[in-house]
Amino acid sequence: MKFSGLQKTSLLDYPDKIASVLFTPGCNLRCPYCHNWEIATNPQPPFLSETTTIEILEKRKKYIDAVVITGGEPCMHKELPRFLAKLKEKDFLVKLDTNGFYPEVLQECLNHTDYIALDIKTSLEKYKQLGTQDTTNLQKSINILKTSKNTYEFRTTLVPELVTLQDIDHIGKLTKGSKTHALQQFTPENTPDKHYQTLQRYAPETINEITNILNKYTEKIILRT
Repeated sequence: MKFSGLQKTSLLDYPDKIASVLFTPGCNLRCPYCHNWEIATNPQPPFLSETTTIEILEKRKKYIDAVVITGGEPCMHKELPRFLAKLKEKDFLVKLDTNGFYPEVLQECLNHTDYIALDIKTSLEKYKQLGTQDTTNLQKSINILKTSKNTYEFRTTLVPELVTLQDIDHIGKLTKGSKTHALQQFTPENTPDKHYQTLQRYAPETINEITNILNKYTEKIILRT
């Protein structure tokens, strides 16, 4: 494994834990509002090697509880399950963030993770705006998590235009029976498509409407707004 960066301390990325965050290079999607688009679309050296990364994490053991692997898209790296197993051997809590398009790798990661966050970015029909027509693998990953014993959340960023009330209902039907769904507020900064920097974030009233729709489909909603 190699990494585009490491955030030494985060209080936000692993629920109720202090974590270090690793960023993997590259992504199969091209989300127009992505905040990590530089490492997702055109990752550049220097990269952190696996050996150096583990050395840094071990030195930080007294300061952190967990390690979060995010991207880019971590599951596009086939060596990911082996790396996660190394982290577990060193007694870290491990959280994986994924867009769900690599179900076979996700399946291999289940035994080496304590928490998984899978992004449901919009309704399936709108994924073509994110660079893909085929969402078959995403649907496989959703089913993998719903039937697993892992702690997980589905996660949706409330991007105006891309995520409407109708899209939320579609997402709810897609993830029906899920344990937890997290809703994140959109931040119109540093987006690759400048149009998204001009959008106004959803007002609290709209977020309440969204929550009411999604409540029909999931056991628990987490608001990160």
